[in-house]
Parts: sequence; C-alpha cells; structure tokens
Amino acid sequence: MPSVPDLDTLLSAAVAAVGGAERPGQVRMAHAVERAVETEEHLLVQAGTGTGKSLAYLVPAIAHAMRTGKPAVVATATLALQAQIVDRDLPRIADALAPLLGRRPTFALVKGRSNYLCEHKLVGGFPDEDEDTLLSMGSVDRERSRLGEEVLRLREWAEITESGDRDELVPGVSNRAWRQVSVTAQECLGGRCPVVAECFVERSREAARDVDVIVTNHSFMAIDAFEGRFMLPEHDLLIIDEAHELTDRITSTVTDELTSGSVSVAARRAGRGDAAGRLAETVDLLADTLADLSEGRVVHLPERLTTTLQLVRDAARDTLSDLKPEKGAEVDGGTQLAIASVEEVHDTAGRILEQRQLDVVWLTQDLRRGPVLRVAPMSVAMAVRDKIFTDRTVVLTSATIELGGTFDAVAGTLGLRGPGSPRWEGLDVGSPFDYPQQAIAYVAAHLPPPGRDGAAPVVFDEIEALVRAAGGRTLGLFSSRRAAEAAAEEMRRRLADDDIPVLCQGDDQMPTLVRQFASDARTSLFGTMSLWQGVDVPGPACQLVIIDRIPFPRPDDPLSSARTEAIARMGGNGFMAVSATHAALRLAQGAGRLVRRGDDRGVVAFLDSRMMRARYAPFLQKSLPPFWPTSDRALVLQALERLDAIAPEVVPVAAPAARGLGGAPLTSPGPVPVARSPRTAVTGGHAWTDDQDEELRDGLEAGVTVEELASHLELAPDLVTARINQLGLEVPA
Repeated sequence: MPSVPDLDTLLSAAVAAVGGAERPGQVRMAHAVERAVETEEHLLVQAGTGTGKSLAYLVPAIAHAMRTGKPAVVATATLALQAQIVDRDLPRIADALAPLLGRRPTFALVKGRSNYLCEHKLVGGFPDEDEDTLLSMGSVDRERSRLGEEVLRLREWAEITESGDRDELVPGVSNRAWRQVSVTAQECLGGRCPVVAECFVERSREAARDVDVIVTNHSFMAIDAFEGRFMLPEHDLLIIDEAHELTDRITSTVTDELTSGSVSVAARRAGRGDAAGRLAETVDLLADTLADLSEGRVVHLPERLTTTLQLVRDAARDTLSDLKPEKGAEVDGGTQLAIASVEEVHDTAGRILEQRQLDVVWLTQDLRRGPVLRVAPMSVAMAVRDKIFTDRTVVLTSATIELGGTFDAVAGTLGLRGPGSPRWEGLDVGSPFDYPQQAIAYVAAHLPPPGRDGAAPVVFDEIEALVRAAGGRTLGLFSSRRAAEAAAEEMRRRLADDDIPVLCQGDDQMPTLVRQFASDARTSLFGTMSLWQGVDVPGPACQLVIIDRIPFPRPDDPLSSARTEAIARMGGNGFMAVSATHAALRLAQGAGRLVRRGDDRGVVAFLDSRMMRARYAPFLQKSLPPFWPTSDRALVLQALERLDAIAPEVVPVAAPAARGLGGAPLTSPGPVPVARSPRTAVTGGHAWTDDQDEELRDGLEAGVTVEELASHLELAPDLVTARINQLGLEVPA
C-alpha cells in the first residue's frame, strides 16, 4: 500500500482547497475518526453547524482507504447532503490530496434501483404501468396529457444522460411518470435482463467496487445490511451522517403495508390462472374487512381480519407456485412484475398473521388508496446492533445527537446501551458560530396554544407580520402538510401585491424548490419534515425560520404510543423518552436551518407558547443552539426589518451538473450534451483536466489508438472511451 501522509497534513490541504480555515472542532473530529478506526471502537460525534464535519470524516476515510485498499462507505439521510458530498466536497478534496497521495482519490455514488432509468423498460421490456396509452397527446384528460409530456421528456433525457440518475433531471417529473421508466429491486430481472450490459444500476455499482469512498443513503445501507444483498463491496469503515435520522429510516425500510389495491394489482399482473383468480376474489373481501376496522393501532387481530389475511396469504402462495418458472427458464418483464407484486402481498399478509412480539400493526386511511394496513417493528435497536455495528467500525455524526446534554437517548435507539452493547465513545466538538450574537430565538408567547382545528387567524396575522418584516427570506417549517399548504395559500393571498412569492412543498421536486428559494431573496418556502433537516441555504436568502408548533408525534401515532407504553411498563417516563425526545430532535434540526455560516444573521420564530410555559420547555430549550431568547414581538420585527434593509444580494444557486455512472460530476466543456454511447464507461471519481482533454484531441487527430492513449494517461481504456464519447470526438478507424 502507498505511503500516506499524516492526518494533519491531509486535512490542511483539503481545507485550503475548499477555501476554508482551520477549525478546532473539525481537527478534533478528524482525529477522533482516525482513532476510532485504529481502536475499532464506534464513535458518536455531535458537530455543530459550521464545524465542517464532511471534511472531518472524508479526509480520514480517504486516508484509511488508501492504507488498507478497502473503501469507506458514507451514508446520508437526505439527497441534499448526498449531492453536496458528491458534487462539491469530494471533487475538491480529491484534487487537493492527489499530489500528497500519489494518485487522485476516487469515489462513487450508489443508490437504490428505482432511482435510475431502466434500459429494458425504456425499450418496452415491461408492460405499461398504466392501462391506457400514456403518450396519447390528444387526450382531453389534462393530467394524462401532462403525464405524456413528462414521459416524452424522460425518453429524450435518456438519450443524453450518463448516469440515469433521477436527481440529475431538472425540473423533475412526477412519481407517476418516473414509474414508466424505472423498476424496483423486486421487479428487476437482474442477470436475466437482455440489456444488463447497459444497465445504469449495474454499471454504477461496478464503478463502486474499486473506489476509495462510496456515498449512499441510509435506506440503501440498511437494505444491504438487513437483507444480506451484498450490494456494497466489503468495507470496514462505515460513516453515517445525519445519524439522528438512522432509526426512523431503518424503521421505514422494514415497514410493510397491505391494501386491497395492492392485492388487485398483484392478481391482475398474475394473469388468468386458477390461483390468480382466487387471489382476485379476495380483493373485495379485504376491502370490506379493512373498511370495518377503526383507524389506529390493531393490538389484537379480529377474527374476521385473521381469516381474510389467511385467504390472501394462501391464494398468493398458490399464485406464486404457478408463476415461478422452472430452473433456468427465461422470465420476461411482465412475469417478473407479477412475481414481485404477489410476493409482497404474500409476505406482508404472512408477517401480520405471525404477530411477532415487537411488531406493531395499525390501520391508516389514505385519500387515494383507501384503508392501508401497516406493520413495523416497535424498536429496531437490537437489529441495528447486530446488523450495523458488527464486523466494521461505525462513525455516527450529526449536529443534533446529544439531547438534554447526553448521548444516551440516541445511543439507546441504536442498540448501544444495555448488556452486550459494543464499545463506543461520545464526543461533542461544538460549533464555531457565536449563536447569541448571530440569531434571536423568538417565542410568540401571546399566541394561544395550538389546537387541532388548524391555525387560528391570529397565527396567520403573526406569520404575515414576520414575513413582511423580513422582506420574504422565510423558511416556514410546519408540523403537517395540511398546515403548510394552508399557510402558503393564506400568505399568497395576503402578500399577492407585495412581490413576495410563497413556494410550498409539493409544487415541484424539493431540490428544485430549495434552489428557487435560495436564489431569490423575496421568495419564501413553506413545507414539512423534509425541510426541517438537510436544507442548507446560507446567506441573506434565509433570515427567518418559522416553526408553527412543537413537533410532537401525533398522540395516535401507533409506533410512538407503543414505545411510550413499553417504557412506562418498565417504570420509565414514556412521554419524555419518546415524545419530548422526538420533539427536541426536530426542533434542534429545524432551528439549525437559520445559521449556516459565520456571517448569517436572523430569527427563529416559534409560534407555540408552550416553548416557554410547559414543564418540559427547559428540556426542549437545552437541545437548541444557544440563540438570544426573547418574546418581544416589536423588537423582533424591528430586527428583521433592519436585516432586510442591509442584506447583500443573494448568490443564485446552480442546477446540479450531469453525472457519470459512478455519480461523480461530468466535466464536459460544451453546453450541449452528446448522445450516450452503449460503451460509455465509468467516470466516477476521475475528473478530466483541460490538459488531458487536449491530449485526447491531439492524439486522436494524430491517429493514436484508444489503448495507446489509455497507456499514456495511465487510465483504463473504457474510461478514456467514455471521455471521448462525452466530448463528441471520433476514434480513428
């Protein structure tokens, strides 16, 4: 293995490359990561905003990969952080460290299969998801016409994209349109696919096998660990950023659901066999059975539900027997879709009938799908301990994993407490920001406590006054989609004549909305949980963060209530352990959206008077950044008006660049992308310089072969071919 310089040398080079300055917290964290790897002891790091935690773990991760030859895996919760790491942080770090390490560190982005275009589906290898003709542009149905336009645009994009990654497409398309060009892992034909050699997913994962750093998400990492699919290469260092989200993401990953619609789809896809017919006969029975259940947790399965689920499970089992081909036989796309759908129905019905000790079953009402029966584990702590913290060192980091002054709450949800728990260290490296000088925490103590019937007119008055004073520049964080939409609609009406646009979650893909918000000072953006974390809008575009209410879980939330009851039975305080801890974490994340860099100024406005008056208020306050607190409305409005008056111009945010198959940004110089070649190879982790491009042009003009160019540049021939295709150059005959 190559000689690797010491960590301080590498970190200094990386910091200089991104135009930063040395930060004590960043240095402490980087050395703690290095020490954790050496001692094989897990690490929990709270790194406040501005610490530069991405560099603090990426640099020691790269050093470790260079020393051992094994990749480091970085898993994030949000697409925003994933994109930041792949598009911004890693390319600059790799450039800075290349002279010190003797080669440029490489990296790749790995996502779940449904995030990519499916080549086989594009050429008609699967039946249409919609029974009607999708591309009928003459339809009087406006929604169908828009869907057809989106699918046409997707097909045009498919001809030029290097990565096939949905996040590269700006503006985005609806989920319904995306389903016409993508498949899930269960629907994929895998190695039996006739166009597997051109598969974006397979080529992307192949790219990840020989890189130093693999970037993925919590859900993908959890599926890899829990289901043993081995989609990630062997590694002994796992870094989990946004670690406060891990247990919720894993819980979501292992949650199953059953509806009469899902059974109907499975039966329709299965065809006309006798077993499929029996499965179809259970659709109305299941619909009627679920319609008779009350919304909420199902503690004991009613006899009728048990009987119905048994009929569904048995019919699905027999249908699978009819569908599954003989060993070695080919499977077409339609059959694979049917197998995936029927398996899901069979496994979910069977799991609910098992009534596992830790499983929680509940019913919800969906406006579109009707009653939905769900099942999830009450706790994933022991599963996380066994599947995530075994045979590798894990570093977990976030700006908010120390709640109420201790790591115990988060550590408990990860299986790091109690008998048999692995060794770990907790470290808080602080934040370089002067929070009391930079921001005000305003509690609107004069407002009535939030009710269940939506915001009172006086609350809308408060939001209007705050947004007007700030001149827009507002990120509104709401506890429900209904609350966000109601506030957005009301503010649009009230602010229509003031040139203050109000965007709302659901208007477009979230990355697109955030870019619009960050690029226009007058614009405000309202939304729910996906905005409470991971949104990074520094500078004058965001000088006011509004939080409508303390984000407790709903009292009838089945998982929260089950956990609360279990803790109470063991003599603990269920409310503080579950509800208050959940709220503290969300509040800390939401308030953290305001101050993103050293010169940011602004106000976090809490429209919930319980932040000052409730008995649990001190616990919540202790979990927030130490902003300067006040309930003086006039003072806050004056401060916002003053900040608006002196705010500099915002810097527009660029749309994401096209990516190569490994997820690394492409560097094609021309504005017009070239058609994708079937032989386009992995470019992940290697950024082409102008000098190298010039050598390619000169060499091809002189008749030099691709193999000779690859040898000269010390790169793989396929990588050279990929770059030639990107530049639209011709290879000599």
